[in-house]
Amino acid sequence: MKKIIILLLFAGVSLFFTSCLKKYLDKAPEQGLTEEQIYTKLDNFKAFFDAVYAGTKYVGTAWDDFNIKTAFPLYFGLWDQKYTFESVTDASDQGRYMEGQAWKSGNMSETIVNKMTYDGNRRPILESMFTIIRISNIALRKVNKIDDADDAAKNDLRGQAYFIRAYGHFTLMNLWGPMPYLDRALGPNDVWDIARLSKHECLTRIAQDFDSSYYFFNLAGKVRRDPPLGVAGHLQYGPTGYQMHRPNGMAASGFKSRALLYRASPLNTEGGTDWQEAADASWQALKVALDNGVILLPMVDRSKNYYGADVTDESIWTFSYGNLTWNNGNLTGVTNCGFASLFNGIFGASTGSYSGVCPTQNFVDKYETSFGEPLNTQADRDASAAAGHYNDQNPYANRDSRLATDIITNQSPCQNWASNKAQIYYSISGGKVTYSELLQQNYLGVTRTGYYMRKFWFNNSTKNQVSSNGFADPLMRLAELYLNYAEAANEAYGPNTPAPGATLSAVQAINAVRTRAGMPNVSAAFTGGTDAFRPRIKNERNIELSWEGHYYFDIRRWMDLQTIMSSTLVGMDIEKLAAGYDAIAFPTGFRHTRKPLSQDRQVAWKPQMYYLPFNNADNLKMTKFVPNPVW
Repeated sequence: MKKIIILLLFAGVSLFFTSCLKKYLDKAPEQGLTEEQIYTKLDNFKAFFDAVYAGTKYVGTAWDDFNIKTAFPLYFGLWDQKYTFESVTDASDQGRYMEGQAWKSGNMSETIVNKMTYDGNRRPILESMFTIIRISNIALRKVNKIDDADDAAKNDLRGQAYFIRAYGHFTLMNLWGPMPYLDRALGPNDVWDIARLSKHECLTRIAQDFDSSYYFFNLAGKVRRDPPLGVAGHLQYGPTGYQMHRPNGMAASGFKSRALLYRASPLNTEGGTDWQEAADASWQALKVALDNGVILLPMVDRSKNYYGADVTDESIWTFSYGNLTWNNGNLTGVTNCGFASLFNGIFGASTGSYSGVCPTQNFVDKYETSFGEPLNTQADRDASAAAGHYNDQNPYANRDSRLATDIITNQSPCQNWASNKAQIYYSISGGKVTYSELLQQNYLGVTRTGYYMRKFWFNNSTKNQVSSNGFADPLMRLAELYLNYAEAANEAYGPNTPAPGATLSAVQAINAVRTRAGMPNVSAAFTGGTDAFRPRIKNERNIELSWEGHYYFDIRRWMDLQTIMSSTLVGMDIEKLAAGYDAIAFPTGFRHTRKPLSQDRQVAWKPQMYYLPFNNADNLKMTKFVPNPVW
């Protein structure tokens, strides 16, 4: 029945803005089933509405995803070797030269644009977001017609519909800039050619919808979906459990805080009380989560936010992909959806495919020493070395524990590989270069930076062919709420003064996240004022939320993009030294040399890069809706 309803309701669904608004978003009449059949029965209503989570569209010879998942950060990276959100920034390189390198170098072709908008074989985010907005608008208008549901069930649906509508607009806003806010289903005679809102107003409307979502989730008793810790059913994720793939009140409050944080940021703010409102919303979101039993997991369990569990006690809202094998490459029934963008060919036993996420030295330098000293600049590293806490020839010693959990470095644990250590080096003997196990040059997807990504890796590879207990997308977790609050409170009230009604200052909120990682409190040298503390907040976000889809958007909303995309990307060249080397100068037996990546793997800056362009056909159709610059 569900497939029939989706088919009939989405027959004739078409493309982006003029097409979306003019043809399917609001003007396409519902076909085949009467309102009595669809909207008055709860099961049928859910079958219609649940297309926001799992809706597909027949493209070519397969049913492809056109639903909310296309915008999920991890799911975006689970495709055919092309991109992750981080690989199109300075944070990471791709082993193979792929379209991500073109993107980050400022060459946004229409081929890439179409893969982000309409191509069901890739990630049609734009069409999918307009689709879920349309479904949500219809659901909000029709929910009162359900005659076999109680108020709690109806309010739960209202909470979900407001949330999904806000999430769709938020995604469009962050990738393509502000949109008209579609809060009703337009009829066939309504005007579809609508001007864009300002960035500030668009984010205000998004926050209002998340606020409405929280209101209805609260009425429905769905501030959290599963019972709290210690009660039967706690963290029971799946469809026979508490259907935790659906958002909840904690998520609505958390995403409101994220939206207002973005609104207050330099890219979007209009000044006034933006930071104060963001701080208040962030504190409220943090309090709602803590009051509902969400905790920061111990460091030993932090990885469960990404694999080994469907959902954790740190989760605000998580999407689980379930148990996946080491080489899973087919999540949706299409062949271009799997680990090939995340993991390199040497892990996937593929010499000619898999691109993989290879962190740059630029990003590795964000991980402080275990003494809390920054290493972002050469001056930082020199100061730490003078204190006896950092050695550029033993660069991974005395580091933030998250470096070891997030990034595979030379000689770090690597299960079932040589000596159970990552071998990412070369040696020279008699003029001949020999490459180590994880640097074999016959793999196109081999790292050029000297690093591989560990955070989502779960140790599965051709040398360790086991299934994970779960592969999860942490769409929002408690650590982010601490970081959101810290950023907003610092801007509104300074580092050491709590927001009105709050019991934590910005410094204390950051230190809560650092304490979990075994890190010392932020040095007093950085907590004397807003400007001094701001870089440390940014850095803390970068490493705690690494590869979770935040960095791409953070560097834009902070308006740091020009500086970052004008930098030089650097990797680590590691040579294993022959017997007789100077053990004092080279205590690990390896020579570590920072080297720029090749020119084709560098970033470039263009002012247009804050937002993605639309395709040329859509640009020609737009009148009141001003398109983005092509780049």
